[in-house]
Amino acid sequence: MKTKPNLSFMNLWNISFGFFGVQIAYALQSANISRIFATLGADPHNLSYFWILPPLMGMVVQPLVGLFSDKTWTRFGRRIPYLFVGAAVAVIVMCLLPNAGSLGLTVASAMTFGLISLMFLDTSINMAVQPFKMMVGDMVNEEQKAKAYSIQSFLCNAGSLAGYIFPFLFAAIGIANTAPEGEIPASVKWSFYVGAAILILCVIYTTSKVKEYTPEEMAQFQAAAVEEQHAAEEAGGTKNRALKVFIQVGIVQFFCWAAFMYMWTYTNGTIADTVWHSTDTASAGYQDAGNWVGILFAVQAIGSVLWAVVLPRFKSIKLAYALSLVIGGIGFLMVPYIGNKFLLFIPYFLIGFAWAAMLAMPFTLVTNALEGSKYMGTFLGLFNCTICIPQIVAAALGGVLLTALGSIQGHMLMLAGALLVIGAIAVFFIQEKK
Repeated sequence: MKTKPNLSFMNLWNISFGFFGVQIAYALQSANISRIFATLGADPHNLSYFWILPPLMGMVVQPLVGLFSDKTWTRFGRRIPYLFVGAAVAVIVMCLLPNAGSLGLTVASAMTFGLISLMFLDTSINMAVQPFKMMVGDMVNEEQKAKAYSIQSFLCNAGSLAGYIFPFLFAAIGIANTAPEGEIPASVKWSFYVGAAILILCVIYTTSKVKEYTPEEMAQFQAAAVEEQHAAEEAGGTKNRALKVFIQVGIVQFFCWAAFMYMWTYTNGTIADTVWHSTDTASAGYQDAGNWVGILFAVQAIGSVLWAVVLPRFKSIKLAYALSLVIGGIGFLMVPYIGNKFLLFIPYFLIGFAWAAMLAMPFTLVTNALEGSKYMGTFLGLFNCTICIPQIVAAALGGVLLTALGSIQGHMLMLAGALLVIGAIAVFFIQEKK
């Protein structure tokens, strides 16, 4: 029986390199959406509601991409066509979204335009990001999967680093960081434009360097995996095994992604209040805080990059996973108590540890459980619901919880820290495949 061969480092790198560009787009979205809609006129108690749309689209799009790509075989590959189409649409929308306040529309119309643009942006990003995880599942053997997902985590965080610092860098070289009330600053607009250009170039690189396995090769790999696992019913056995892992990992995912939803939503308002002592979204202080959020998220990305190198050295995936979440939770709990913008580097560096583990460990656990399945893409698409549902729930409850916690946005980050600690406890209930 033919088994998947070990791949060289460059082959593993090429499979995931386009993820660098996709993550720049995602970083620009996650660091600037609250800033954009607050600048357009949204009330802080309503900010979390704008975050419902991205995970909702992901929950719809990613399972469909998985389902259809499982059945797609073209001369360009199995997953790559979806990757390329998603990236192309993302590029177009990235040029439209930051102009929501510059088209002479009313506040309500500008927000509607922004929401529609956000819907298409997140749909296209989800369409582009899922094939990378599927290609690792398709092309990498169990022995190398932790390494492959760690490389993907590294590239993901390197892309995040670039996307997060763009507004700060463009402001530093003289591009305007303030604008008339209701308009998005030019520093943010140019960040999206440059991010779109890098995205398409990175995706072109991956599509030109990666050759996916043929249907015949995939069939041989699946047969070998089934024989090794002594499965009488490959589809049913894999599904039952994967379902148990899905539930256990999904519980952890719920607490983790709810925590990060609150980070993306409330970091800008928190540090504008605690460091710049400003709540006026049109003020220079608030916009400076918005740029500093990008720097803090970049520090988080650096922490993630460095921790992603360490994670494969742990003998226990569960220990590495849980420890990372606890460290990240401590970081969240520190944020509201720090009034110096440079000292904020410490908690966000620690938060990066949790992010690195969230990007690598769940997919390692799940794809190992799915090894040999011809439904890899479908399962990974459905697994994305464990990322999207907690974000939707957290966003829907955000305004209520903010009010209950005294309408102080920093308290939402403390709640995020508590959620990560609970997630760390849940890790030890996962029954990983040995």
